[in-house]
Amino acid sequence: MPRKIDCRTVLFTITATAAATLASPAHAQTRRDLGPALTQLAIERDVQIIFQTRLVEGRMAGRVRRGAGLDETLAALVGGQGLVVRKLGPALYSLETVPARTALPSSGPGDDEVAPLEAVVVTASYAASLGRALALKRRAAYGLDAVSAEDIARLPAVNAAEALQLAPGVSLERHRGIGLYVSVRGLGPQFQNVLLNGRSVAMNDLVENGGFRGRQFRFEMLPADAIETIEVAKTTTADMDEGPLGGNIDVRTFKPLEQSRRAAVSVRGSVGQSGKVDPAASGVWSWTNESGSLGLLATGVADRRHIRNDRLYQTGWNLDRFPAVLGPGLYTPTRTRPTIELEDRRLASGDFALQWRPSAAWRTDLDLLLTRLDARYDEFGLDIYPDDSTLSAPRFVPGTQVVVGHTVQAGTIDNVRWMASRETSLNRHDLVALGAHQHWSQGSWSLEADYAYSRARSYHPDGRGTVRARAAFFAPLSFDFGRGREAGPTLTTPVDYADPNRFVGQAFDYTWKDSRDTDEALKLDASRVFDAPLVKLSAGVEQRRRVRDYRRRDWILDTVVGAPLTALGDRFHALTPVSDFLAGTTGDLPRHWVAPDARAFYERLFTAEIAARPPSISDLRNSFVVEEKIRSAYVRADFSGLWFGRAVDGDLGVRYARTDQVSQGVLSSGADPIPAQWRKTYGDWLPSANLRVTLRPDLLLRLGASRVVNRPNVVDNAPRITLARDTPTANGGNPDLDPFLATQLDVSLEWYLTSGGALTGAVFDRRLDNYITAQNTFIQVPGRGEVLLSTNVNGGDARIQGVEAAYSQTFRSLPAPLDGLGVQGSLTLVRSQASYFAGDRVIRNALLGLSRTNYSLLVFYERGRASVRLGYVWRGPYLTTIGSSITAPSHTEAFGSLDGAASWRIDRRMTLSLEGVNLTDARKYIYGETRDQPMETHHWGRYLSARLRWAF
Repeated sequence: MPRKIDCRTVLFTITATAAATLASPAHAQTRRDLGPALTQLAIERDVQIIFQTRLVEGRMAGRVRRGAGLDETLAALVGGQGLVVRKLGPALYSLETVPARTALPSSGPGDDEVAPLEAVVVTASYAASLGRALALKRRAAYGLDAVSAEDIARLPAVNAAEALQLAPGVSLERHRGIGLYVSVRGLGPQFQNVLLNGRSVAMNDLVENGGFRGRQFRFEMLPADAIETIEVAKTTTADMDEGPLGGNIDVRTFKPLEQSRRAAVSVRGSVGQSGKVDPAASGVWSWTNESGSLGLLATGVADRRHIRNDRLYQTGWNLDRFPAVLGPGLYTPTRTRPTIELEDRRLASGDFALQWRPSAAWRTDLDLLLTRLDARYDEFGLDIYPDDSTLSAPRFVPGTQVVVGHTVQAGTIDNVRWMASRETSLNRHDLVALGAHQHWSQGSWSLEADYAYSRARSYHPDGRGTVRARAAFFAPLSFDFGRGREAGPTLTTPVDYADPNRFVGQAFDYTWKDSRDTDEALKLDASRVFDAPLVKLSAGVEQRRRVRDYRRRDWILDTVVGAPLTALGDRFHALTPVSDFLAGTTGDLPRHWVAPDARAFYERLFTAEIAARPPSISDLRNSFVVEEKIRSAYVRADFSGLWFGRAVDGDLGVRYARTDQVSQGVLSSGADPIPAQWRKTYGDWLPSANLRVTLRPDLLLRLGASRVVNRPNVVDNAPRITLARDTPTANGGNPDLDPFLATQLDVSLEWYLTSGGALTGAVFDRRLDNYITAQNTFIQVPGRGEVLLSTNVNGGDARIQGVEAAYSQTFRSLPAPLDGLGVQGSLTLVRSQASYFAGDRVIRNALLGLSRTNYSLLVFYERGRASVRLGYVWRGPYLTTIGSSITAPSHTEAFGSLDGAASWRIDRRMTLSLEGVNLTDARKYIYGETRDQPMETHHWGRYLSARLRWAF
């Protein structure tokens, strides 16, 4: 007869799935906590072990001889501790006390009442990872969401950003299909504080073309296989580093004393739109000594990925470019560009950890992460300039226009420049992050010291900067953007753009960039524990130094301007490597065109004499150094007790941060460079409070309030002016920017279900002072004429309010075979209140990067050796650029990605997985002020992978 299990017991049922763990017979050699040892054994031996959490808390697993059978191993693990393992059925065991049951744990501090607790049933790897994530959320003293290693390893995720997209309130920004940047609760990447193992980390920047991102962490530098957990703190405590308006995102890597002696190796083959097979391999090795006091761990990842992104790019819709023909108040298209973007990305990363625990009072941790990413970029473009009078005089043909609202969607323009271009570069990103932590405790006192040093460099190795070769012809353009985004526009001319005889040379560019970011911090903390109601008092100081050193040089050569392309020789031109550009769109647009050979132009034009030229005034204006020295101190008090019969705990604290900022750059007076330096100092008092009320053992209420500061993006407060190459635009910095300040309020309710899972909801309110927004003005630039300069100013106040809901559950109560079914989903609704200017236009209640609606839904099934998962993540439309007096703003259309995975456990050590990203082949679209103004189409296609994993 099957044995009944008391429903008042907290139960953990662990079923093996080798793909999710780094299993090995480590428990046979080292001492470790009993709970993890039983979990590991269940995974290794493909059995279920049921136990009460209180039975394993504070207990160490016994030593097991090598080669021991299952029954002997179970007896050795629990022996001598008043425990016994009873076999309930085939592959089903129960851990019990001898001889009698004990009372249940209390529901909260000071609560002597025995209350029923929920049954948490965690089955297989993905369900187990959800259970661990919920346990982290439940135990946290502040608002938190998390994903665990099994979430990451079993998602089609190559980095931390892609793993995070299922967390409530988190949205992902993809770059050619790869998740690079993360937004939290509607606030963009620059508003997040990204940590690595609890420490600040330097940031790599964009160097492949004319832009940069500044203080926005590139999550591609953190490969998923090195990560154990990612925690997103959505409320603030005084001991947290100041800076996050959105969230504190803490990425934590594997640690040896938590993994014991284990090893795992995986290999993966993938294919995407490029049609090439992408290989990848990773391995984790963990070792501990016999006593479990010393541990070493090494993780290695090598990954190669070929990317093809078909992009129809348009810089915007301009107002009143042809008023003599069209009349005033109408928008017409500007620079439009069919583009084939190819990348060959090669990543190598190593993570190393050392832990030493000679006693319970002494803990030493050392961490080192090394990552190099080489992205070889190759771009083929055909620029169409319908309103650029720099080299020609475009003329709108009267009577051909089709007007919808304020937009000229179709028409014909004579004397338009059609310019074929080829851009190549090697963009190297290096990241080194070193951390050391020392903990010492004696009685009720604890002292901690933490040192962090990281350096990020994004640059072009010698001779592999951005090379742009161009050739053009002049001919009419007939366009029609009114066919809908799926069909694509019509872009035609009577001239054959696949005939090199039609083209003449244009200006040649070579650009070199070097972005170096350094982050160094030293923290000292002290704390003392007390009896309730004041359970802990903490205080600490921190000194941090951040430096961004950005250098850029541009060489623009007119050597071959006007020369027939064919006269330069056959090696200077070819055709685009694909003929199916934007396959699936029916619009009559270029699919195959002439492609100048960038390397041939470089070798002929960029001579040693040219390279030796001194930096120009423009080069000096483009370069800058920004240094921040931050000194901070905090005090925090944690409390607990009973209020009106309810268990309550929380914290109160305050942090003071003083920032000394030095911005250095070059201004110019005529042809003379003028070195310039700006100093800015500010200090902020930042109070915070968190309260957690246990309404029932399974129902928690959280309240959070804080004042936070977010310093300006480093490229926004740099003294610089950067001119665009192919459009009359520029962007610049403002060293006098004040930081963002915000008051944050959060209320959440968390219901932890008896069958496993949770239903949670939260409302939040962010009131931002000194909101930084763009300001556009026209300036005169020697040699370029009138240029639209975009810079940043403090634009007043803004407010963000929102609601989050999340639900996850494993339906173990359903009859077989449906008892392996589970679901996970979240919904975030956000609204903003703001008013600011773009030129003379007023923008109301729309903030850059803010999607009003985001949701995700994932269904999984795990039973026996099989596991299947299918998830859909959707992000609503958002404002991308604010435009100007004469240029329409742009918006990114809503985008959803259907991802999935299936795995089969071949044996207890080997698992085969199949994974897919963007299974519906969704495309990303961008439009102007309205959807009558289509601007961009991105098509990066599906990405399919097969993976084999061995665990030892």
